[in-house]
Amino acid sequence: MSAPAKPVRSRSLRQRMTAGLAVLAVASMGILYAMGPFSTALQPAEAEGTGSVFGAASQDVTAEGSLTVADDDEEYRYEAKKAPSTTASSGWAPPAVTPDPGSAQAYAADALAVRGFGSGEFDCLVALWSKESGWRVNAYNAGSGAYGIPQALPGSKMASAGVDWETNAETQVNWGLGYVIGRYGSPCGAWGHSQSKGWY
Repeated sequence: MSAPAKPVRSRSLRQRMTAGLAVLAVASMGILYAMGPFSTALQPAEAEGTGSVFGAASQDVTAEGSLTVADDDEEYRYEAKKAPSTTASSGWAPPAVTPDPGSAQAYAADALAVRGFGSGEFDCLVALWSKESGWRVNAYNAGSGAYGIPQALPGSKMASAGVDWETNAETQVNWGLGYVIGRYGSPCGAWGHSQSKGWY
């Protein structure tokens, strides 16, 4: 005698809601991950004396991972894959330019003083941009598109400070100071955020 057939049941409202919430959770992880303004993968071999890996979370990627949701009758697994970078596929490459980190730092010290910030804030700025780019005007993360001394993402944002944003350290510093002060109040505010979160 064969076992009685298991009745076929349509997915309950609870099951549909659980699946919908799981998709929403994965999408939210991607959005939160993508909010980090700067990227991690600048090649350390390009650093000039800093020995650091630059940057942190990227704005161009979504979270990669999976989420499993169990129900009384079924188990659902959702996966999020990392999206390819739109900047990397655009074909843009940094121009040939010789970085001068010392001159860039000297200009930044003066620019901060004009804005009313003291030497302690300059020390924070040196630490921040040493981590991000080694103060190299042509520091470029091909994976995310972050570029320049402040690692603007995308680099073309710095055009608001000058048309020579790709090659001029002063233009990049001016844009970067506007970003740092506007978003964090001071270089030390940005450096503190970078230390706690890994990006600024």
